[in-house]
Amino acid sequence: MSRATDDKMPAGTTAGTPQVLLTHHLKQLKLPTVLREYEKLARECARDGVDHTRYLLRLIELELIDRERRTVERRIRAARFPAVKSLDTFDFTAIPSLNKMLVLELARCEYILRRENIIALGNSGTGKTHVALALGLAACQKGFTVAFTTAAALVNQLMEARDEKRLLKMQRDLAAVKLLIVDELGYVPLSPTGAELLFETFSQRYERGSTIVTSNLPFEDWTQVLGSERLTGALLDRLTHHVSILTMNGDSYRLKQSAHRRRAAGAEQNQATPAHATD
Repeated sequence: MSRATDDKMPAGTTAGTPQVLLTHHLKQLKLPTVLREYEKLARECARDGVDHTRYLLRLIELELIDRERRTVERRIRAARFPAVKSLDTFDFTAIPSLNKMLVLELARCEYILRRENIIALGNSGTGKTHVALALGLAACQKGFTVAFTTAAALVNQLMEARDEKRLLKMQRDLAAVKLLIVDELGYVPLSPTGAELLFETFSQRYERGSTIVTSNLPFEDWTQVLGSERLTGALLDRLTHHVSILTMNGDSYRLKQSAHRRRAAGAEQNQATPAHATD
């Protein structure tokens, strides 16, 4: 029997060798890790004297672990992060104003269960996006759906959706996400229509889902972006009702990293340059 025929065998067939049938059935049941590992694990368990029940338990555990890993990877891809960052690579000492214990507590993602929000405020380059991405990654790992966007990109997408008569669907999709991350609110002033659409998005998520917003502007200056004191007040009323605020003012985190890299590169170059080359 050919391999092509094996792949098309109907469920329950008894034709073929046991190994061919097992391969076919595991593919049908979508158990790729069991298919990949069962022979190797069987040899190890036979060598160690492990009984068949524990062998089967180990095999199924491998499948479950791998399935969860693939599920997390799908959530991360669906979130559309511009980069995958974790708190392990964030230098908390560079931003003394940031409450490290609060950030680590937020990484447990219990605020998502409570449908609370996070707002990170601080001047440019202080790591607000890094922290937001890290919290988004933690949420993916905890089983929550996440969507990442900048404020300007989100407004553009909402306006395009409105023009193409699919705004309601986009709004439903955004409202269904457990964690929405809106980065860089304040860098680009919004049109009156754009500001209204952004307000609607936040309003529809109010007490239904969690939102992380990062901004380089203090709250009193958000009117410069939204263009209306009324709209700004209504937006802040919803965002800050249940909120953790991360204060991230200080010297530019990115500039410090860039300067450190330049110093390190210069030191390496000096070490590599022979002494007579500078005579």
